[in-house]
Amino acid sequence: MMDSRTIKEKAFLITIFILTLLGVTPVFYVLASVFYKGIEAFARRGLGILIKINGGILPALVGSFVLSILSTIIGVVLAFVAGLFVAEFPNSWVSKATRVASRSLLEVPTVLLGMLVYIILVVPTGHFSLLAGALALALVMLPYVMVHVEQALESVPQLYKEAGYSIGMSRAQVLFGVSVGIAKRGIASGVLMGFAKAMGETAPLLFTIGAARSSLPCSILSPGDAVPLMIFQYAQMPQEYYHDLAWAGSLVLVIAFLVVFFVVRRLVKEVRY
Repeated sequence: MMDSRTIKEKAFLITIFILTLLGVTPVFYVLASVFYKGIEAFARRGLGILIKINGGILPALVGSFVLSILSTIIGVVLAFVAGLFVAEFPNSWVSKATRVASRSLLEVPTVLLGMLVYIILVVPTGHFSLLAGALALALVMLPYVMVHVEQALESVPQLYKEAGYSIGMSRAQVLFGVSVGIAKRGIASGVLMGFAKAMGETAPLLFTIGAARSSLPCSILSPGDAVPLMIFQYAQMPQEYYHDLAWAGSLVLVIAFLVVFFVVRRLVKEVRY
């Protein structure tokens, strides 16, 4: 016969299991809906919509690819440098100001970041562009990546840093050769989170890229399109054809994110210490 302690423990585990199931069920429901509707859309319209410029999603795919590359270059580089500086010089007034600014960006609605880029880049140049969209997404990505880089570096045991100094390594060598190496899993997780957050954003793109769907962009200074923006606008149209394009774009976006997620998880092995 079980005693009261065993009964309480089993009741606690069952409660945790039920709450976890309730928490993940909406996520799996959304994924299942996207896969079902997306496959159904491709079955009706054919895979040719992936490579069609007019009446397809190719301009959005190309635009999202360009935005991904540009925003990652801008956002991750700035966030990585800022995170390194804050973790290495935590008591500096610059670090404190940077930390406050990054935390503040987390709370700013992303649509305001798009409006900011619209004012400082789109209005002066007189036209929308992929560069403006990438800058807006980089601002969205920056605080997430920076926080993870900072926390990952701060979690590295001091013992390993001291070991590096004891064998004659410089501060830079310890930082990049020891700390970054040990914290690479946490850093990669931050990059992935920032990437996912930026690539799923629609609001910053409303004021920056122009939603050009009749042609492919010829440069980063040209107007363009993106899959999230296409989904947002096509989902509001009454025609069933545009709804199918929105579901097809949603499926492509989810698959792209899952591929990136599993590739990063595969490449970055856990470092135990």
